Amino acid sequence: MGNVIPIDLGEEVRQSFMDYAMSVIISRAIPDVRDGLKPVHRRILYAMFEAGMTSDKPYKKSARIVGDVLGRYHPHGDASVYDALVRLAQNFSTRYLLVDGHGNFGSVDGDPAAAMRYTESRMSAIAMELLRDINKETVDFGPNYDENEEEPLVLPARFPNLLVNGSSGIAVGMATNIPPHNLREVIDGVLMMIANPDVTVSDLMTAVKGPDFPTGGIILGRDGIRKAFETGRGSITVRATSAFEEMSGGKTRIVFTEIPYQQNKARLIEKIAELARDKKIDGITDLRDESDRTGMRMVVELRRDVRPQVVLNNLFKFTGLQSTFGIITLALVNGEPKILNLKQALHFYLEHQREVVRRRTQFDLRKAEARAHILEGLRIALDHLDEVIALIRASQTAEEAREGLIARFALSAEQAQAILDMRLQRLTGLERDKIESEYAELVQLIAELRAILADEQLLLDVIRNELTEIRDRFGDERRTRIVAAEGDIQEEDLIPVQDVAITITQAGYVKRIPLSTYHSQRRGGRGMTMMGTREEDFVEHLHICSSHSALLFFTNLGRVYNLRAYEIPEFSRQAKGVPIINLLNIEQGEKISAVIPLTSMQQKDLSGHMLFFATRNGIVKKTPLEEYSNIRKSGLIAINLREDDEVISVKLTDGSKNIIMATRQGLSIRFPEEDVRTMGRAATGVKGIALNKSDAVIAMEVIEEDHEVLVVTSRGYGKKTPADDYRTQSRGGKGIKTLNVTKKNGQVVALRMVTEQDDLMIITNAGVAIRIKVSGISTQSRNTQGVRLINVQEGEEVASVGRVISGDDDLETEEV
Repeated sequence: MGNVIPIDLGEEVRQSFMDYAMSVIISRAIPDVRDGLKPVHRRILYAMFEAGMTSDKPYKKSARIVGDVLGRYHPHGDASVYDALVRLAQNFSTRYLLVDGHGNFGSVDGDPAAAMRYTESRMSAIAMELLRDINKETVDFGPNYDENEEEPLVLPARFPNLLVNGSSGIAVGMATNIPPHNLREVIDGVLMMIANPDVTVSDLMTAVKGPDFPTGGIILGRDGIRKAFETGRGSITVRATSAFEEMSGGKTRIVFTEIPYQQNKARLIEKIAELARDKKIDGITDLRDESDRTGMRMVVELRRDVRPQVVLNNLFKFTGLQSTFGIITLALVNGEPKILNLKQALHFYLEHQREVVRRRTQFDLRKAEARAHILEGLRIALDHLDEVIALIRASQTAEEAREGLIARFALSAEQAQAILDMRLQRLTGLERDKIESEYAELVQLIAELRAILADEQLLLDVIRNELTEIRDRFGDERRTRIVAAEGDIQEEDLIPVQDVAITITQAGYVKRIPLSTYHSQRRGGRGMTMMGTREEDFVEHLHICSSHSALLFFTNLGRVYNLRAYEIPEFSRQAKGVPIINLLNIEQGEKISAVIPLTSMQQKDLSGHMLFFATRNGIVKKTPLEEYSNIRKSGLIAINLREDDEVISVKLTDGSKNIIMATRQGLSIRFPEEDVRTMGRAATGVKGIALNKSDAVIAMEVIEEDHEVLVVTSRGYGKKTPADDYRTQSRGGKGIKTLNVTKKNGQVVALRMVTEQDDLMIITNAGVAIRIKVSGISTQSRNTQGVRLINVQEGEEVASVGRVISGDDDLETEEV
């Protein structure tokens, strides 16, 4: 029996795994920083070059290429080689094609390439630049897998392919994901480094703008690009290129002409159809793919009553039409995997070019010196032609003649052999001139080559000139646009900021209307029809805010929901809108009682703000806004209500204001907000006003400095009263009179805090709206009936009143 060698199993597994991991990293998955290629791609290109399948030659069967690569260099499966070749020929996968394919090489819809026996290939013109001068000893060669042939360990790579075409691969314990970049920009970055070796990443970013994908698209923001260029790691958001097209009948369609890199167009269309079928995206009426040979075109047709921008935002949110590309610039540097920033990647490429040009120059110099040496011998022979002929004729053998020439004219063996090999036609005068001309040119060339090797700046000039030539020959315009943004662009960034009116009807229909739709009228006018409600329906709430406001919806049952203003569909004045149950998950019998819009500043910082609640039975509660920061889709408990009570108003305060409450029968109470202690979300609250039998609270407001109290009745009467006329009382009292309620003016339906600069929007239960200036309304004492504000027809009543704050960018919402 043989010797038994004891080994430590743990150590053996550890060492074997490390050997396997390094083999995968170096020989399969990670590209070399110098030529940007993995071994399989390098072997494919070199095999095609060796077989003469260059860009100026006819196409050859792909199966022949795969066979050559497998048999000579790459001992793996044929599928791995063909798949790699196919990717180099796909214009949606590779930014600058390295293989010129003929036949079916797959599609952006995910269709596979035809079998290798059906397709044909050859090197592309730019791929020739990766192998240019490879036969001039510019790169090292090593034995192939069976050591019968040699293969290049790296290609000369006359352009920075690592960044230009990018690379992706998963090794053991690490991965690389380098996006493609624009050839012109990357070469400009290398030229910048040649001019100034101390250039910074920020300086390089003036030349290299960012990734440039073969499928185009839009990159949102530069922060991710900067981070990737500075650290080697980053994440960018890529969005499809889209446009709105008007159709007949007032309809709109969204047309996508570019999609994010590595996205499957057919899968995108399937996903959009699925979302439309499941009603996760509302308003899509038709979906089709109109792409052809001239370009991509995906069409999404929309209903007339939906806002195209909102549908587009949802498509970006729920589909791959907006995707994230994680950048990891990992490459092999001297055989070791390293994460590189932009400057390092360009630096190592430039060092490689220095080596390539230096070795090529040395090769050319050796060749030139060898040829010059031969020509010097020929010149000596021509100068002593008769003597040379006589010596050769007198010699018995070629060896004797060669030795005689060496001894007589002090020639080298190579020179003597060249003289013996010289044809008689070289003895003519014209041929003698050619030899002299060639020798003079070689002397000049040798001087130039020696100068390049002796002067680093001249060597860099050679690199600069050759890179400039490649840039001018193969460079093209950027395909991927970069949109400046601060961080990630959110949906609202694509929604225009405008003042809007949001209405909610008694039957629960909601809509958004641009506030510019309405113009001010004189008080007492008939008003403008705001919506075509059903006979049994009427507008119950009106809220004025910005289209970017975050809206908190408080219901009569004490729950809160959230929504963005732009998420509410926009309709015309006459349209009734959409059921709010389509937007919020409210329960049966639940109605919206109040809406609080939050400005952009309030959304960023919730601290210091309070929500003050009032119920129909006179209960009040104060809770920090921070407790409502994480609202689920199913809503959140905002207040615990007692039996037969409901929320009628919610206000946003700072915790130190005065509160005024009004009842249907014309009573009101004013008390300090500090009288109500801060409570949690689940609290019930305390008594704010003591009500008479059959009376109910209809409004609650926060007293503002330099504001007046405006009261409106059901029959369209109203008046202003100075806030100082309402004395401060203790919370829980019966209050004082705010308006003299009569049969003529009707019961109180609204109380508002207003200024002379404000406008007032009043809506009746018949859907008639009027916008009037507050300055045109009389200021009267508390115990009066008011003046007519809107002409209310028989059987019609005022349903809602909204305050429009002129000149304020963050419009305040007023709910009824």
